[in-house]
Amino acid sequence: MDQRDIETFLTLAEELHFGRTAERLRLSQGAVSQIIKKLERQVGAPLFERSSRHVALTGIGRRLRDDIEPAHRLIKEGVARATSAGRGIGGVLTLGFVGAAMGDLLVEVGELFRIGHADCEVRLREIQVIEGLGPLRAGEIDMMGAPFPLDEPDLTTGPMLLREPRMLAVPASHRMARRSSVSLEDLAQLPVLNMPSSWSPVFIEDRTPSRTPSGKPITRGPDIRTLQEALALTAAGKGVFPVGAQVMRYYVRPGIVYIPFRDAPPLEWGLVWRTADETHRIRAFADVAKTRVNDRTS
Repeated sequence: MDQRDIETFLTLAEELHFGRTAERLRLSQGAVSQIIKKLERQVGAPLFERSSRHVALTGIGRRLRDDIEPAHRLIKEGVARATSAGRGIGGVLTLGFVGAAMGDLLVEVGELFRIGHADCEVRLREIQVIEGLGPLRAGEIDMMGAPFPLDEPDLTTGPMLLREPRMLAVPASHRMARRSSVSLEDLAQLPVLNMPSSWSPVFIEDRTPSRTPSGKPITRGPDIRTLQEALALTAAGKGVFPVGAQVMRYYVRPGIVYIPFRDAPPLEWGLVWRTADETHRIRAFADVAKTRVNDRTS
């Protein structure tokens, strides 16, 4: 049986009238009759008793109806829920974020989003460095405020929301801490703490490159799992770590000095989501975020 056959049989079993069945399904009575005859040939027995004034299910027809109607109802409900999630805005939108500045920005955008979409609940979850893109790929979050660049074929990179100067976190006791600025070439002088492999390779190379622009190798320091761990290792003299200027606001701590790069491009952050699971809800939030950032920069 195909979907049309099942729909026709169950509708006739409910209406017990060929004319009303045809009207509901927008078919001709002849088409309904042909579908039922085809099913009866397939089953090998009559499904309905017919007369000029009366249509009734046979015993086999009642059994077939009772067997397939619950499954058909569940399929229709599942399709309806999927359609509502894909086309609707209401429901729950779970956002992940890395870094305090992105968290604050998503809170602000979430409040603006709720003004136009009060039936959508926005939830936030902090993503630790070690988790990388894992929670997004696992479906634990719908969208993520992540550091750029990313180059992942299964993910869609949305609007850039945040740009900040690139800084270098160095131990306060190191001679480099007395400088007013540093160069990318200086990364060859100290171990650079290592980003976990849960991030996009293009991002890791951008944030903690393997070589300086002139080709000098950069020594890898210990792996990090969280930003706080990276700062603790830096303060302990285990390495240096490139960060964004937001650290000056959110992560000031003794034992560390943040020095601006004079020759490195700014760091960029934005939204990313699973391409296969893109919905109206995701697109609507991305549009609100983009509009908010444009308003702030105009």
